[in-house]
Amino acid sequence: MSVLTFDELTHRLENELHRLHYTEGSIAGYRRAWKHIASFLDNECLSGFSEEAGMRFLDAKYGFSELERTGALTQSLINQLRIVRMLGDFQQHGSILRRYFKQKIRLNGKPFQQWLKRFETHCQERAYSGVTCNHYRKATDRFLAFVESQRVWQVEDIVARHVPDYVKTLLGYRYKSVELQLCGLRCFLRFLILQDVPAQPLLDAVPTVKARKQNRIPSVWTKENVEKLIQAIDRGNPAGKRDYAIILLAARLGIRTFDIKRLKLTDLNWADSRIELRASKTGALVHLPLLPDIGWAIIEYLKNGRPKVDSPYVFLRHLAPLEPFSDEHRLHQIIIKYMRIARIPISPNKKKGMHSLRHTLASRLLAENTPLPIISCILGHASTESTAVYLKVDIQQLRQCALDSAGEME
Repeated sequence: MSVLTFDELTHRLENELHRLHYTEGSIAGYRRAWKHIASFLDNECLSGFSEEAGMRFLDAKYGFSELERTGALTQSLINQLRIVRMLGDFQQHGSILRRYFKQKIRLNGKPFQQWLKRFETHCQERAYSGVTCNHYRKATDRFLAFVESQRVWQVEDIVARHVPDYVKTLLGYRYKSVELQLCGLRCFLRFLILQDVPAQPLLDAVPTVKARKQNRIPSVWTKENVEKLIQAIDRGNPAGKRDYAIILLAARLGIRTFDIKRLKLTDLNWADSRIELRASKTGALVHLPLLPDIGWAIIEYLKNGRPKVDSPYVFLRHLAPLEPFSDEHRLHQIIIKYMRIARIPISPNKKKGMHSLRHTLASRLLAENTPLPIISCILGHASTESTAVYLKVDIQQLRQCALDSAGEME
């Protein structure tokens, strides 16, 4: 977009918020925030907005950078950051990017909604895993929502220049996030071509991201910090009982976050002390031991912590609405909460989500000389190649483990 005065920028942004069916209450909240930013820009003798100026506003009014550094940000301040980023993104791309949407329906036009539904059906008919279908749907939804913001309403009217314009909105995201978005977009464009839509120029315009699947050594916890994290959980309240069971499932069995969220009561085979679930990523049936501490933690949660609602899922939100965690919820804040209580250092250079506990389990199994195929089976990987990235923390031991496994299989 061309350089706009702040009044022009917020006027256009407000029109876009109305188009996307934001509530009047939400828009009124944005107006109040914009008013404070406008006063700051006037004091700085700036006629236009930039995201850099927006960050200086946050520091001047709230001391944002220092609070972020010390891990003391509140949700209210995080919302102020989102407002600044929304202004910056809309100024640059003329679009409100997906990360700001709270509505479950992002698309307004029926033609795009219908294409998205047909694409979902196509992915299911191709027998893609549930996780893959979900990624592809979200990537397509995001792309089509961007195209709608450019006032395009039919797939036949999407042109090649829209693709690089959309890709620019992904700048600053992690490599893996960009890779997933572009992979989903390519799949959708190939689907359009199968439907006789002339989308080959669009497909050709999608940039290639050099594959580097094994270039990052996963974050791994020390045994002491894992135990400190677990011991920091207050099991005297319902949420603590739930969080304790969740973290044990990740730390002791390496179950993926999505599979923990989708764990059903029927997946718990109490008679045989096993958890039997179908891995969302691979579709394979996984059998895991229902270890005593995990079993008792789940029992304690089901009896004395879980909300009394009718749901097939084991773990539920404890704030309204009382329902399973959404697909978008990464359970990241659960880890951060107990890291702070346990006074475990939070480093910006290390991943600290649920998946890091899965990495840690793989590393511990390797240290105990567990054969690679067995580690793959425990983690629910389709092949040992997928497991290798988890085990890069000790290359020499990995090599020996792989040699020992090869000898056993001969």
